[in-house]
Amino acid sequence: MKEMQSLYLLVPLAPLVGALIAGLLGRVIGPTWSHRATIGLMIVCVVASVTVFMDVLQGNTYNGTVYTWMITGDARFEIGFLIDQLSATMMVVVSFVSLMVHIYTIGYMHNDPGYQRFFSYISLFTFSMLMLVMANNFLQLFFGWEAVGLVSYLLIGFWFTRPTAVYANMKAFLVNRVGDFGFLLGIGLVLMYFGTLDYASVFSQAPQLAHQTIEIIPGSPWMLLSVTCILLFVGAMGKSAQFPLHVWLPDSMEGPTPISALIHAATMVTAGIFMVARMSPLFELSDTALSVILVIGGITTLSMALVAIVQNDIKRVVAYSTLSQLGYMTVALGASAYSVAVFHLMTHAFFKAVLFLGAGSVIIAMHHEQDMRKMGGLKKYMPITYWTMFMAALASSGVPGFSGFFSKDAIIEAVHFADIPGSGFAYFCVLSTVFITALYTFRLVFMTFHGKPRMDHHTEEHLHESPWVVTLPLTILAIPTICAGWLIGPMLFGGYFGEAIYFSPQHGAVAQMAAEFHGVVGMMTHSLSTAPFWLSIGGIFTAWYLYMVRTDLPAKIKQAAGPLFILLDRKYFIDEFYSWLFAGGARALGAGLWKIGDVKVIDGFVVNGTARMVGLTAVLVRRFQSGYIYHYAFTMIVGVFVLISLWS
Repeated sequence: MKEMQSLYLLVPLAPLVGALIAGLLGRVIGPTWSHRATIGLMIVCVVASVTVFMDVLQGNTYNGTVYTWMITGDARFEIGFLIDQLSATMMVVVSFVSLMVHIYTIGYMHNDPGYQRFFSYISLFTFSMLMLVMANNFLQLFFGWEAVGLVSYLLIGFWFTRPTAVYANMKAFLVNRVGDFGFLLGIGLVLMYFGTLDYASVFSQAPQLAHQTIEIIPGSPWMLLSVTCILLFVGAMGKSAQFPLHVWLPDSMEGPTPISALIHAATMVTAGIFMVARMSPLFELSDTALSVILVIGGITTLSMALVAIVQNDIKRVVAYSTLSQLGYMTVALGASAYSVAVFHLMTHAFFKAVLFLGAGSVIIAMHHEQDMRKMGGLKKYMPITYWTMFMAALASSGVPGFSGFFSKDAIIEAVHFADIPGSGFAYFCVLSTVFITALYTFRLVFMTFHGKPRMDHHTEEHLHESPWVVTLPLTILAIPTICAGWLIGPMLFGGYFGEAIYFSPQHGAVAQMAAEFHGVVGMMTHSLSTAPFWLSIGGIFTAWYLYMVRTDLPAKIKQAAGPLFILLDRKYFIDEFYSWLFAGGARALGAGLWKIGDVKVIDGFVVNGTARMVGLTAVLVRRFQSGYIYHYAFTMIVGVFVLISLWS
């Protein structure tokens, strides 16, 4: 057992050591040894994660303290690990995708002046995410949560000479602070009412506090667990970019493509999904919180998919796709299908990593051009990139046989069976988004790889496939993109997650799904007669017709749509609204404090007012200092009169 505990420590510490080597010694050892050290230690991390995963499959779980940081009263603040089916699955996904991104970075960031610094950051990012998923208490969860946010700030603004990158990383940092404020309040309520931050202790006490109320507004009682869960979910809304705290994620495309893949595929944005799944014993006791999650997830799924249709930047299309897919996962959480959400998290990590890394491969070939309107015909020049992205597009669109089909259909079924308030709205959103997802995904494929080349002659002459360090991760990730969904039976209906995820008996969506599941082949066969399959095929066909056959139609549709197109192109004017309300409000408040507080109150009243008071007093006193005896006598008489009046 002690050997396994050492292995648990090795998983997060390996990338941390790699980050320190590349960050502190990068200039000494050079770029080659920096990437060798970080990638070598990431391989160690992957091997250790897989070993832990295999051990967990044998039924060996672990929940223990590694280090006690502080004890105050009865509360203990500790660093500890909870190794079970949920955390072990996340460890494998995070470490594996991170390793592929590390290898890919060699080709993408070649000759960048910040090469060693970038490797240090992505290894530190991986360490932070692993600490988050392995935590057995809220303190360590919060540490990993904030560390991921901090390193993402550094990575999004990696090219800090670009004003847009500086703006994007500040935007990500501030929006995440809004969500983290709610998250911290939720953790505060846990400590206040449960008296501990340890998961096991909190979960065991939760049923006894299910009917506990608190008064946020005097005289108005609220259910403690509903308030706590909603506040925790506010944190997830920021980290997992749910409406209306989603605005930071598309702008994070200003960072290098490898970190876009890492942030959007397996780390950071999935932290909120993982957190809610981990907190299932709390969320299962609050239908109010689950309804909020359902509605927010549904809005995010549909609204962000619609925006993806009008994007022309290849990375932004994939970014809005991520937002929509995160909405799917959130809907599954709200439907009390936590295992389904984690399953989609896993399949999405693979096919979304392929889409992002493939987009980066295209950007390399196009000399850092990202506008799809200036691409076309790349299939013959970049066959490996094309076929891997094509398979990822099929998975994203939910075509039977590919990983995304199984997890996406499972979410739609879970919402269909759910009886939680808001499930009807969420079902409409996730079902209609199937068509839109297929449309924008294959719009990307057809505009980029098919049709006539639309780039300049010089770029076309130099087009070629990316180097092996770019195509190898794409090829490896394409394998789980195809087949990861085949694990749906044991993962969702075979008791895979065991006690790691709790389902309340009154929420039976997953149980109903299990009763109707007849194997992978049966699920694919049955899907041919269901709405999601035909919506997916319809989306692919529509994209083919618009961007391969009638290429004149998109411009006509755009013109006919008019205000609707403007609404989607401007992302519902949410950025402008936030800029007016928060940035403009802060400027107005600052101007008010300056003009009233500083100029009038401090300078005008306090400073200058004091001087004027002294001057006025001097003028009055000077009148009595005339040198005439009768003036002094009169003053003395008045003074004696005042004193006698006061004393009497």
